[in-house]
Amino acid sequence: MSQPGLCLSVDLGTGGPKVGLVTLDGEVVAHEIHQVPTVFSDDGGAVQDAALWWSIICGATVRLLAHPEVTSEQVKAVCVTGQYASTVPVDENGLPTGPCLTWLDTRGVRFNREALGGPVQGYSPAKVLRFIRKSAGAPSVTAGDPLGHILYLMSEEPEITARTRWFMEPVDYLTMRFSGVASATHASRLAMWMTDNRSLAHYGYDARLLASVGLTSDKLPPLVPIGQIIGNVSAPVASQLGLSPRTQVITGLPDLHAAAVGSGGTGLYATHLALSTTSWISCPVPKKKTDVTHSIAAVPGLTNDSYLVINNQETGAKALEWFQGVLAAGGDPMDFPEMTALAATSPPGANGVIFTPWLSGERSPVDDKRARAGFTNLSMTSSTADLIRAVMEGVAANSNWLFGYVEKFAGTRLSPVRLIGGGAQSDLWCQIYADTLGREVEQVRDPMVAQLRGMALMASVSLGQRRLSDLDALRVPGRTFQPDPRVAGSYLARRNDLASLYRRDRRWRREHR
Repeated sequence: MSQPGLCLSVDLGTGGPKVGLVTLDGEVVAHEIHQVPTVFSDDGGAVQDAALWWSIICGATVRLLAHPEVTSEQVKAVCVTGQYASTVPVDENGLPTGPCLTWLDTRGVRFNREALGGPVQGYSPAKVLRFIRKSAGAPSVTAGDPLGHILYLMSEEPEITARTRWFMEPVDYLTMRFSGVASATHASRLAMWMTDNRSLAHYGYDARLLASVGLTSDKLPPLVPIGQIIGNVSAPVASQLGLSPRTQVITGLPDLHAAAVGSGGTGLYATHLALSTTSWISCPVPKKKTDVTHSIAAVPGLTNDSYLVINNQETGAKALEWFQGVLAAGGDPMDFPEMTALAATSPPGANGVIFTPWLSGERSPVDDKRARAGFTNLSMTSSTADLIRAVMEGVAANSNWLFGYVEKFAGTRLSPVRLIGGGAQSDLWCQIYADTLGREVEQVRDPMVAQLRGMALMASVSLGQRRLSDLDALRVPGRTFQPDPRVAGSYLARRNDLASLYRRDRRWRREHR
């Protein structure tokens, strides 16, 4: 039986791209998941090969279109989501002139400090308040972000800069590869903080904010409305991939936005939590707002007059993947189900073992690139099961540390919480989250591909088939987990322990940086 209208959805995670054919009702017909390496260097570099992304996506698309029940005419749209706060330098044809500087690349931090640095949490109050008033946030003086990337390339990589027409976010780069058209949105450029988000109807960068850090908009792609049809797939790409030349390309969106749609969280305060490489907690809110202290803001949302909560915890389910490699010690690793099954043999509280999950530093609720992970309270009787469970509980406790501030930011009780991402495939982890947050948790159906689903649903809105408010009714609810009152107290203590351990170790980190 033939499929209804389809979307070619691409989700470019930090670990690599997912590519899927998804019906415009949100059913994933077929998909592939691929990995790409991140190359780290001692000077803070963390880059990926943007040309490799495209090659992988093209190969996956050709294979998916060979599905016996799929025809190219059924593919009505192409939508791209993925990692943000990363920078791909491209030429006038959209081809990379150098590697992608990912959000992990901190080589530009010193330039941000020169532009915005000062005595208050690393910032000059007068300088940073200009950004917050207009955009709700500011470039980071501790971590990688697009402003630092661009300033670094302009200063340290003049040959790349000379060949570069546009500095693009990954989702906008891939959108241009499909369409041949350079574009960006308030949402895709949110991590640069160079747009006036008080009124999202103005599609331009703020000249005064740019000038304050020594930039112009000459190399920044033109801004268009969120969800706009950019154009058709270019003729060469359509021919190469076997797509219809009538297939339309929609503006790219960050994974934050695709996750909101894919979880069904399109209404005010409908909350989702991503348990992916990184982790975040988000919901739509009615207005622009900023919590500077805890790195939480309301940024351009799912429409051109709405906002989404943004925050980020640098290590989410990646912590379990890291520990998987540690346990393997170069041999065959346990797979994800084996690890979580073993963790289930350890009781709640992991027999006292505590894991702090800051393997890559932290952004929310504390902005500290030097924060580091560790196990605490180990004993001779601590088992592998205890350590695995401690990792899972530590990631959840870190989310709970942030959750209280997000709830205060939203100004209302947030429940239920919808879990997406690879970590949300674990029933045990979902239950740990319910117990830790003290909230009903829904394991979103097929949580690993929620963003693929979200982009197809956004395509249906862009194509005029549905309204955003219709989308939640299409969702098939997932399994729900209720908090167990018998363990609520111990998990609350675990969250408090985490914050205490962070404060305790700050002096040590300063002395051993």
